[in-house]
Amino acid sequence: MTTTQTQPGRATTNLRRSGTHGRRWWREVSWRYLVALVMIVICVTPLLYVISASLNPGGSLVGSNRLFRTVSGENFADLEARGFWTWLGNSLVVCSVTAIGTVLMGAAAAYAFSRFRFKGREKGLTGLLLAQMFPQTLAFVAIFLLLLTLKDVFPALGLDSLLGLIFVYLGGALGVNTFLMYGFFNTVPRELDEAAKMDGATHGQIYWTIILRMVTPILAVVGLLSFISSFGDFLIAKVVLQRSDHWTVAVGLYSLAADERTAPWGLFAAGAVVAAVPVVLLFMFLQKYIVGGLTAGSVKG
Repeated sequence: MTTTQTQPGRATTNLRRSGTHGRRWWREVSWRYLVALVMIVICVTPLLYVISASLNPGGSLVGSNRLFRTVSGENFADLEARGFWTWLGNSLVVCSVTAIGTVLMGAAAAYAFSRFRFKGREKGLTGLLLAQMFPQTLAFVAIFLLLLTLKDVFPALGLDSLLGLIFVYLGGALGVNTFLMYGFFNTVPRELDEAAKMDGATHGQIYWTIILRMVTPILAVVGLLSFISSFGDFLIAKVVLQRSDHWTVAVGLYSLAADERTAPWGLFAAGAVVAAVPVVLLFMFLQKYIVGGLTAGSVKG
């Protein structure tokens, strides 16, 4: 008789607890899902709109209020006639070389500042930090005059040269990138360097075979940021590059949309969609190295 009366009491208590838990969930957790849903809608809607406009052969963004009303690959086929693939190839060459050069230069500078003690070390770090307070775009007039002069002496590095644009980008590679790598290099124990030196390893062997392998995450981050920044740069590329066959994607797409009244917006959207693919693929490729390196480091720690 006592057991029979106890079971309904337990059921009532469980219902009260579940009700309290449900109200607490709605009060403390549910709003986070709502905010996440709103942010997803805000982020995805423009992407869907651009993709829909790229598939619309009408070429008008104003008339593309209905998403995917017309689906056609005409805009993507017309990119060849505008020279888009040449622009994309130029961008990939410039950005790849710039990213690799940025990683190599930043890693070498960060290793020197982290492992060596020399006169002017602290002032050098401070100077790099202060130099980054002034954006590179402030010097585009000086860059233009410098490349214009170099064109008469060494045309490969002068105005309207992809190599000249690469060197301009590499000129601003140090600074923030060196500081990012410097902090990461300091997390690598110096005992590894000392153990390698006892085994007869040189500074070059330690740097290339030990240190760089342990700082792979920051190398991937710096390379990705450098690639994205140079890929989306317009002002400096527009100043340096003159001929249309030397343009990058940013300059070329701007030329398509320079006149908003007659601009082929469908073609512009198609170019924007294609131009986003290399950046997305690079991020997906480097993501496993970033996440894997951070996970391995946390497990070792």
